[in-house]
Amino acid sequence: MAKYAFLSDEWVAAARALRAEYAERAHSLPVAVRVNQIVRNAPFGEGTINAHVDTTSGLLDIDLGHLEDPDVTITLDYDVARALLVERDPAAAMQAFMSGRIKVDGDIAKLLALQAPGALGPVSDPAAAAVAAEMGQRLLDMTE
Repeated sequence: MAKYAFLSDEWVAAARALRAEYAERAHSLPVAVRVNQIVRNAPFGEGTINAHVDTTSGLLDIDLGHLEDPDVTITLDYDVARALLVERDPAAAMQAFMSGRIKVDGDIAKLLALQAPGALGPVSDPAAAAVAAEMGQRLLDMTE
């Protein structure tokens, strides 16, 4: 499998293709939130990436650019964004937040809802959990 730098144009295209591949089997997410991200210290481009996460369709949509009227905007470093979105490491998120490496503007309750068990994947439906785990592993595998 080809590997791409997290949030590069190639990574985003591959993530879109992966999302489309799993769209029919993916579990609908219970949390609807629109999050703009300002990702600092990217190892490519100009160093800052504007991206977003949107779950209002019921699926996790990660893309470049900002949404109009987001629920929340977060500013964070590239390595923290990767730990959150690719590795899904809630401990990294908490540590980064507590140390001031994540700045949050907007509805922090909606942001915290994304960290709750089952927010980004089912915990009670084994078949849906398997699909979410497989998709998550493929996302991790394609990321440098």
